[in-house]
Amino acid sequence: MRYEGTVYRPPSEAYSLIVQVTIGCSHNLCTFCSMYKDKKFRIRQISEIIKDLEAARAHYKSIKRVFLADGNALVLKTQDLKTILKKINELFPECERVGIYSAPKDILRKTVEELKSLNELGLGIAYLGIESGSDEILKSIRKGVTAEEMIEAGRKIVRSGISLSTTIISGLGGAERWKEHAIESARVVNAINPQYLGLLTLLLEEETELYREVQDGTFQLLSPEEIMKETHLFIQQLQVKDCILRSNHPSNYVSLQGILPQDQSKLLLRLEEALENGERYRDEFFRRL
Repeated sequence: MRYEGTVYRPPSEAYSLIVQVTIGCSHNLCTFCSMYKDKKFRIRQISEIIKDLEAARAHYKSIKRVFLADGNALVLKTQDLKTILKKINELFPECERVGIYSAPKDILRKTVEELKSLNELGLGIAYLGIESGSDEILKSIRKGVTAEEMIEAGRKIVRSGISLSTTIISGLGGAERWKEHAIESARVVNAINPQYLGLLTLLLEEETELYREVQDGTFQLLSPEEIMKETHLFIQQLQVKDCILRSNHPSNYVSLQGILPQDQSKLLLRLEEALENGERYRDEFFRRL
């Protein structure tokens, strides 16, 4: 297998075969993200990708899951993705699921029928970073889409039969917009009703534009207690069905997990207890592991 630069994947793809079908991220403008700043975006040749798959088949006895990297592999033409998925089916008949990072713009460029055809060939889950449901925050972080476009993209994935795993970044609205961030993010999630919802907590990276905004005072970070209040308001506003919520990433100050709506009261109580009892929040060092 050949890899270029640092390779990122969702926590749930820890044991997957990771195959780079793109290098970097075609958008690569988000002010909070430093993941692909060292890469110039390009789509790899299909022949190279197939050689990597063949090398993996020769090396591994069993591959249960495959993850297509880098930042937004769904940017590939549908026919090219079909070629890759067919090769995975041919080489790894034991493979149970293929996952992919999906940027909202790339989803919007595809029809539901195209997405369904990818699902039929084994594309089982797509990861979508909503980040925030506020148009003002999405604009400030240079996400490149509006909240309504994010809803349209998420709904397309859900309608196609591909499972959708979404993320919201706690604290992304800063001290000025924390209520707006919580309420509007819940509104977008409610409109999409994804199968999975993950909460990350904002981590500053020195090479990002958002870091510079914090340094010059134009963006004020939330304290751990304020993050708890924002998270409580967000979860309180959720009206989803059969949605698995996870907030157990190292970046989070406290761990939360449950199925909505049945665990909603339990999750809210956990946050209330953290605030009332003076919770010892996860240390900043460990949040970066």
